[in-house]
Amino acid sequence: MDHDPKVVLMGEDIGALGGVFRVTDGLQKDFGEDRVIDTPLAESGIVGTAIGLAMRGYRPVVEIQFDGFVFPAFDQIVTQLAKMGNRSAGRVRLPVVIRIPFGGGIGAVEHHSESPESYFVHTGGLRVVTPSTPEDAFWMVQQAVACPDPVVFLEPKRRYWDKGEVPEGAVLRSPGDAPRPFGAAHVARPGADVTMLCYGPMVRTCLAAAEAAAADGTADIEVVDLRSLSPLDLPTVMASVRRTGRAVVVHEAPTTLGLGAELAARVQEGCFYHLEAPVLRVGGFSAPYPAAKIEDEYLPDLDRVLDAVDRVLAH
Repeated sequence: MDHDPKVVLMGEDIGALGGVFRVTDGLQKDFGEDRVIDTPLAESGIVGTAIGLAMRGYRPVVEIQFDGFVFPAFDQIVTQLAKMGNRSAGRVRLPVVIRIPFGGGIGAVEHHSESPESYFVHTGGLRVVTPSTPEDAFWMVQQAVACPDPVVFLEPKRRYWDKGEVPEGAVLRSPGDAPRPFGAAHVARPGADVTMLCYGPMVRTCLAAAEAAAADGTADIEVVDLRSLSPLDLPTVMASVRRTGRAVVVHEAPTTLGLGAELAARVQEGCFYHLEAPVLRVGGFSAPYPAAKIEDEYLPDLDRVLDAVDRVLAH
């Protein structure tokens, strides 16, 4: 915001309060009410206003307070924001970032713990990304703001309290400043026996599973943090699966028609003669998000991830 006066923030309670998760804490004090704007509780209006501002040369960054609250804005995102570039043959670009805290694990209820990424990945014209570490969030949000296309920026809400080193004060001035390209996957842990494909909140879970499997001698697991869900970095995915011959996809969202289904199909098409076992998926169940007291039964955990590893190794 210091380096681009066209960047404006909008959302519910993001000003004086700093947002429900305090992501924008202090920014209204520093940049004023004209650039950090508290909005009414009207998600469709927030995104619609952002589209109009982007058409006038601004770079709006919108906060949706919780994942389940994005659906009132779904029409604006899918039928306007995503399509304007193609509709105008590239003459009108809409550099809008929609930040959405997503996923469960914080003891909240439905509308506050959902994983809606597949709806947006299915929509052409949107980039969909999610960081898994503080450092990645630090760089990736700057890359999202600099991107000329609409970006859905999914923030794993149960990782808001994670601590990590970030280069405080560093500013993205060119694409090469960030340690990883926008849209590139990252091998978070190398391994030889099984590729684990994951993103957002599940990366830490998968890394813990890989360490547990290594400790008991079960398997040497390679963990690939997808980072970008649309577009997918398929060359990195394929290269890993061709090395290991086995793949498990892990996400919080329901497995039915989720990102895991797409990845399983792509891996089957691209790595068929390298696969030693079917691609398995570990995810949420095809049911409404449960009451907080039983969400641990719904979300993938270490046991469910390691059970999938045992099953792919059994082939």
